[in-house]
Amino acid sequence: MSAGPSRRALFAGAGVLGAAGAVAACAPDKAAARSATVPFHGAHQAGIATPAQDRLAFAAYDLTVTGSTEERRAALIAMLRTWTRAAAAMTAGNPVPGESNLGAAPPADTGEAVGLKPANLTITIGFGPSLFDDRFGLAGKRPAALADLPKLPGEDLDPDRSGGDLAVQACSDDPVVAFHAIRNLARLGRGTAVMRWSQLGFGKASSNGADQQTPRNLMGFKDGTRNIHGEDTATMNRWVWAGSETDQPWMRGGSYMVTRRIAMRIEAWDRDFLKDQQDVIGRYKYSGAPLSGHKEFDTPDFHATGMGGPAIPADAHIRLAAHENNGGVRILRRAYNYTDGVVPSSGELDAGLFFICFQQDPRKQFVPLQRRLGSMDALNEYIEHVGSGLFACPPGVRPGQYWGQALFS
Repeated sequence: MSAGPSRRALFAGAGVLGAAGAVAACAPDKAAARSATVPFHGAHQAGIATPAQDRLAFAAYDLTVTGSTEERRAALIAMLRTWTRAAAAMTAGNPVPGESNLGAAPPADTGEAVGLKPANLTITIGFGPSLFDDRFGLAGKRPAALADLPKLPGEDLDPDRSGGDLAVQACSDDPVVAFHAIRNLARLGRGTAVMRWSQLGFGKASSNGADQQTPRNLMGFKDGTRNIHGEDTATMNRWVWAGSETDQPWMRGGSYMVTRRIAMRIEAWDRDFLKDQQDVIGRYKYSGAPLSGHKEFDTPDFHATGMGGPAIPADAHIRLAAHENNGGVRILRRAYNYTDGVVPSSGELDAGLFFICFQQDPRKQFVPLQRRLGSMDALNEYIEHVGSGLFACPPGVRPGQYWGQALFS
């Protein structure tokens, strides 16, 4: 497939690039990062092991196509082909393929990213449990690991912010580029899929690369200090990528994504004493060091004692989440901060963490971890899980293939 003209060339004659060029000239130190691309094709989908970008645009979709099973299936495959071509183009910094200069027809690309660089854009797709019903003849292809998440402690889920037949995670270091990806896929899917819910995220709240500085979440604490690094092949193969253990060969090389919209009681947290905040998390707020150590990357000593008890309290978040205390179980986190205005009933900030994690089997990883955290974590006083999603992210594609192709073979 030809990638077509660059975004810059597409509308150059329209004179819309002056402002974008001026902005770029004002920030030469960021030019290289803005121009960076992440390969779209490969054994695994990009956006999982990829070092977390700064911005997120996430959307879940319901499939609305009607007709016979064969007609629905054909429409879904056609959409996935179109989406894959569009995603490959956008991640390379090119417009959505098609004609955009015909005055009597809608342009193939919506245009808001014209003149912008891809800024490490990745687009990752996942299939929800509801896709594997009778509509598309896929019931026999549902992986056992894609079992519906059970009712978990510490949640009050909004059905309008949960579930979906499909999900797309678009991440970039430019918020417009990430949004552009979600917007165009929604447009290209019209008639087959409709957006069910979406979430924008900013300021990545976890690092998953050895060269990344650990970011902070909205509680002001470093988040993801002990996260899996995407370049750690052995750990990724053990805990993240689906392999020979899967009952569905089409998922080999893929991963399972769990999303949780976690509302934070920001105002209550901000009124708490620093010592209490640190005891809740189990780390010093400013250095990021565990309460048993001195530096951020010191290994927590869960046997260390302090004044009157354990240095890291028994209900501290890092103690309950640590792989040492959970049979070695690990997950790959790609979380983002979010804010959506105010809560009308209280006037408080509607803000928190959009938690995304990838794993080999949610039944054995996310579910037992969340049961432990949801029932024992001191952090529960300040948070609530209000949205949820589970999606099977198929392996990557080679040129000429489409997302999830092996599922339909």
